[in-house]
Amino acid sequence: MNAVTLTVAPALGPLLARGALRSPFKRPAPDAVFPRTRLVLPGLRVDLAGLAAYERVCGFPTGEPHLPVTYPHVLGFPLAMRLMSDRDFPLPLLGLVHTSVEIVRFAALPADGEYELAAWVEGLAPHRRGTEATVVTGLRLDGDVVWESRSTYLARHRTDRRPASSGSAESVESAEPAEAVEPVVSAESVVSAESVVSAESAESAESAEALEDVVLPVVAEWRIAGDVGRRYGAASGDRNPIHLHPLTARLFGFPRAIAHGMWTVARCLAAHGTPPAAVVRARFRAPVLLPGTVTYGADGAGRFALRGAGGRLHLDGEVRGLSGGG
Repeated sequence: MNAVTLTVAPALGPLLARGALRSPFKRPAPDAVFPRTRLVLPGLRVDLAGLAAYERVCGFPTGEPHLPVTYPHVLGFPLAMRLMSDRDFPLPLLGLVHTSVEIVRFAALPADGEYELAAWVEGLAPHRRGTEATVVTGLRLDGDVVWESRSTYLARHRTDRRPASSGSAESVESAEPAEAVEPVVSAESVVSAESVVSAESAESAESAEALEDVVLPVVAEWRIAGDVGRRYGAASGDRNPIHLHPLTARLFGFPRAIAHGMWTVARCLAAHGTPPAAVVRARFRAPVLLPGTVTYGADGAGRFALRGAGGRLHLDGEVRGLSGGG
């Protein structure tokens, strides 16, 4: 794997515009060649004002000496987008569905630490609805890996492949009409790929460790304000129009603005709590319309879920401690 060292994090806007322009010319397939590049950004320090804004919008306590478990995803997102907007990345950036995320935190992450950030594409895999890519982001402190995530992104296309069943449910509730999945937009209006359709209710049915879809005890009811997308976008840099305003969301087929998928994960983990050394898994199932009311459920086994009206499942996941962690 070739390593490319960066001096600063790439700007999202130009990367995403470039990826949008290249999307129509890409032909996704699970056996396609993918870039073997590892992007590395050394000497990274956290902007504490930006961190505080993130903590407030997600519900984490502010002023804590350590980073929230989901915050390195924000730090690594520009590197991941550089990889996925590259000419050699075989999946079209437009229409990618963020289907799941797995985070491993090996130790508490000091907010004032100096980190090395890295991102790379781990591989492609067949999905019953297309091709799925796994993008890895890693964080090192004093030479040791302290945090790592794996995000899966689905490119939907026709396929005759049938991945081996893992025993998980095969039914997928469609979040939006098919025409909303791959919107036709100008390059100037593309400001994020993490959630162009991240709220689309695709799941990784072939995952060997798929979470069981059960109704968990309700712990709290949350009324989510209509400006959550704008506030999270300002804190994370993900200013996708589907999150910002009902008018811009309608251009992509959504009736109203929707919450960022990674905001829903962070909000659940802020309520749930996470051990210093932990593994977090979450699946994105359906969009959360803004404003809206959702119920947060959890149990003693570390499972959590977010549901809407009629019990519609938006997100499910689990947290478990990592044995031997610091």
